Amino acid sequence: MTTSRRQFLQACGVLGLGAAVTGVPAVASAARVGDEYKVQETRFMMGTVVTITALHPSRQLGEEAIGRSFEEITRLEALLSRYQSASPVSVLNRDGRLSGIPQELAEVVRSARLISKLSDKAFDVTIKPVIDLYGEKANLNGEMVLSKAEFEEALSLVDADSLIQKRDSIRLNREGMGITLDGIAKGYIVDKASAVLAAYGAKNHMINAGGDIRTMGEKVGRKPWVVAVQDPEKKGNYPAVIQMTTGAIATSGGYEVFYDKSHMYNHLVSPQSGMSPNNVASVSVMAPSVMEADALATATFIMQSRRGLQFIESLNGCEALIVTKDGMKLSTPQFG
Repeated sequence: MTTSRRQFLQACGVLGLGAAVTGVPAVASAARVGDEYKVQETRFMMGTVVTITALHPSRQLGEEAIGRSFEEITRLEALLSRYQSASPVSVLNRDGRLSGIPQELAEVVRSARLISKLSDKAFDVTIKPVIDLYGEKANLNGEMVLSKAEFEEALSLVDADSLIQKRDSIRLNREGMGITLDGIAKGYIVDKASAVLAAYGAKNHMINAGGDIRTMGEKVGRKPWVVAVQDPEKKGNYPAVIQMTTGAIATSGGYEVFYDKSHMYNHLVSPQSGMSPNNVASVSVMAPSVMEADALATATFIMQSRRGLQFIESLNGCEALIVTKDGMKLSTPQFG
């Protein structure tokens, strides 16, 4: 690839689910290994680098499975992105209400509301007004300056209880509210893309969408997939290296998307204070689905350290690793 993910993120200010990026070529490869083909393709989608690796007895069918999986990502991105003006999410944010909502949007919003409740609103998709304000005021060369009035106004619009969902409609009860599904929809999409791969015969595969990872089955040689948790300092000192068969893991960190030179403000924002937590570098969560891992990693990042670990320990089938700003690693007993 000619341009790094970090350069894209900085150039575009904030890239999230469905942010428009062009000019990035797809990279694909295929190789015969024993009686199977290892097929792999990388594309820039959902504001991040997405790599799909699959094993299949047929090279052609393996490539078709990956192609169909990317088609599913494209389809769902168009439904769940806040950056595409015609998407249902954009219409909701513009009009404050949406009827006849797609099933996929209903599922994601329902899950977001549940995780918001479970996390005592540490995860809150109505954080969009604050994120938008940070994006407008971003200064990557110095300090970001916010007036007290505009900050308080944006924060006052963050209210999970004012997101009303009924059977086939969603309503935002206060003018100026908006939602961003960046912290949950990417995981949901990865889960759905994985299901497509399996349906097309690629039952052994791994999808890595910028740290949102779904594995199924085994890799070449009937060995577990190997997943390295991203080093927040980007020096190759991975906090953990995990062997996985079928599972899901997601990492949230404030080291990629930020709004000021000192990195005090990033895309992970507390719905209560409107500020980015300053003592956590990254959180990785293992969960039954990537959607859950994605949202729970965000919630845990907002909760910070001990409280975050206690939260994850209270949930069945979930484990977490927290890396603090000073390099300390805190984890639940069964992580990895």
